[in-house]
Amino acid sequence: MSAAQEIVVGVVILLGIVGGTTQLVPGGLIVLGAILVWTLMTGGALAWLVLAFAVVAIVGSGVVKYVFAGRHMNRAEVPASTLVVGMVAGVVGFFVIPVVGLFVGFVGGIYVCELSRRRDHALAWTATRAALAATGLTILVELAGSLVAGGTWLLAVVLG
Repeated sequence: MSAAQEIVVGVVILLGIVGGTTQLVPGGLIVLGAILVWTLMTGGALAWLVLAFAVVAIVGSGVVKYVFAGRHMNRAEVPASTLVVGMVAGVVGFFVIPVVGLFVGFVGGIYVCELSRRRDHALAWTATRAALAATGLTILVELAGSLVAGGTWLLAVVLG
């Protein structure tokens, strides 16, 4: 694989890592896809080993993020439907208020949903904070998996 092609793969991995932190794109899958393309174009035992390690990192982070976030949400008694409402409100907010609308819409959607469900400001705000903490946790876990996969690829490119 040429240096230019490896740079393109590296840029796609970087975009996957950055995109995954916004939760608008499946960052881990983008990173894994870029590493798969690199593996197929490069070939060899090292490339396949890197791909296997990347699959374990991405799939492992995916499992961990759903288990941890689910436990966190269950402890706070926040249903998954609240997060769905928050995501929809976040997408709407993204188009209504450029740049910050995603965050404002997400938080506002969760709060309004929980306020209508619990009928108490303090309980709704506590549930909103729990949902935000769970979302932050999922972002960090996915970021860690993507960084491990991308770092493994980078190490293989530099040393290989």
